[in-house]
Amino acid sequence: MKNSEVLKRELDRIHGKSYRLYKDLEGEYDFGNYILSIDSVQGDPFASPSRIRMIVKQNVAKFPKELFDNKNKNIAVADYLTREFYFNINKCSERIFGSGKSGLMTISKCPQEILNRTSITIDEDKIEARFYVGFPARGRSVLSKELEKIFYSIIPNIIEKTLIYKNINSQKLISRVKLVEDQEYIRRELQNRGLIAFVANGSMLPRESGISTKALKSGKVFVSPKELEVEFNTQSKGIIKGMGIKKGITLIVGGGYHGKSTLLKALELGVYNHIEGDGREFVITDESALKVRAEDSRYVTKTDISLFINNLPNGKDTVQFCTENASGSTSQAANIIEGIESNAKVLLIDEDTSATNFMMRDCLMQKLVSKEKEPITPFIEIVKPLYEQKDISTIIVVGSCGDFFDVADCVIQMDNYEIRDVTKEAKELSKGNIIKRINEKNLKINILFNRIIKAGTITDGEKGIKIKTIGLDTININKEDINLRAVEQIVDNEQLNAIGSIMKWAEVNIVNKQLSLEDMVDNIISGIEKNGLISMERIKGGSGSLAMPRKQEIMAAYNRYRNLKI
Repeated sequence: MKNSEVLKRELDRIHGKSYRLYKDLEGEYDFGNYILSIDSVQGDPFASPSRIRMIVKQNVAKFPKELFDNKNKNIAVADYLTREFYFNINKCSERIFGSGKSGLMTISKCPQEILNRTSITIDEDKIEARFYVGFPARGRSVLSKELEKIFYSIIPNIIEKTLIYKNINSQKLISRVKLVEDQEYIRRELQNRGLIAFVANGSMLPRESGISTKALKSGKVFVSPKELEVEFNTQSKGIIKGMGIKKGITLIVGGGYHGKSTLLKALELGVYNHIEGDGREFVITDESALKVRAEDSRYVTKTDISLFINNLPNGKDTVQFCTENASGSTSQAANIIEGIESNAKVLLIDEDTSATNFMMRDCLMQKLVSKEKEPITPFIEIVKPLYEQKDISTIIVVGSCGDFFDVADCVIQMDNYEIRDVTKEAKELSKGNIIKRINEKNLKINILFNRIIKAGTITDGEKGIKIKTIGLDTININKEDINLRAVEQIVDNEQLNAIGSIMKWAEVNIVNKQLSLEDMVDNIISGIEKNGLISMERIKGGSGSLAMPRKQEIMAAYNRYRNLKI
């Protein structure tokens, strides 16, 4: 390994010369207390910044082992340090001259949710930070004196403030780790107590605006109805009380703008842990919970939607249903079936984003249009058998149809962001018509899965498999877009980066093993658990721009890929 003096001489050698000579710097350099690894240099000053890694041995960093000795604590520490690194980039950066992206430094910008990332990794031996630096240039000539300032002044300052334990706010880090441990304790306890979700008293669910993730400071805090209140004795926070939502069918009712969708949104994101100050730190949902909605025009490949839709007038097969342009009802049916295939045990549904004819058919419509003439079996008639036969619970926001009272196990009302248990009143109003229909049908749920992914799903382009992402809703593979705008539980663009990398890795390593889609994804996730998320990349050092998605989102991307071969 070269030392830092060699790097300095190399910088002097190439000063003022062609930008392409920056490539000569690739490699590792020993700076004494840490190693600087220049993994990939950008082709010109206007290209994506160069990939840099800083490696600090634990005999220098001295992070206590007990802070990261299990998976959840490790993720919490790495997430915390990523946030600190991002903060210190902005705090410690100096003016760097040059054209294009000269001097630009960046690392993952974390949202309110705590995710498993590749930006910073930590183990007993070392800490690695992966980030990006724009190498300075004047036009297309090397400005090595400016890069020297970055390597020998700015980065060492950031490392000292971020990756050396004695220099950080250790109490804040310890508190973050304890918070995550408490959150994970409650998540485990949900299953033991027959619950699918928990919302702590004192939670702040409303956000500042429709485009903000920050808590509304002037909003009403959440207080559980006494009938639904449960408590957890956490290791750090002690007794935490709040509303427990039991397995089964739960309705969220109330007038418009009274907080129904706000509560559902909090439950959607409760599959992730949140940082302190978010307001939803102790909104904890079953980790498999899936938000499903209608998704007009989505692509569907050989999905068995016959549970909901059958005997189409054109004779189209709904056991292996395919379409280039799904309707609202067929898309929502496919989304639910694919969610079940991904082993989701909780469905989250808002009638505002659902297809009306998919959700229900009232008695008058059934009298006018006989069931022999209607190919859709509405969700209202299937939601209870789904729970009784498949142990799949559902939480539904409902504002317009009281027929759902028939099938509900619990009905909670939002009234100006205050919550009441109105199950008794709802059941007194229930007419029993839906239960009668369900009993008459005696439905047996039998869904055909086992879709085998074939090789060639992702084909090499002229320059191999090229993947890029756009915002939170699009993955582009060899110029073919996967539209994920309706997959609402993705919270970070880096989760899309990871899905793209997973799909690319799978095509090369696993699709020829004749595995079903679910088995293939399970196999991939097991590999990530063993070897780390970084194992999904085949580039030197790995990038720092991956965040772990859930199984449900990985499968959702495959299901929406128009080149999918099954």
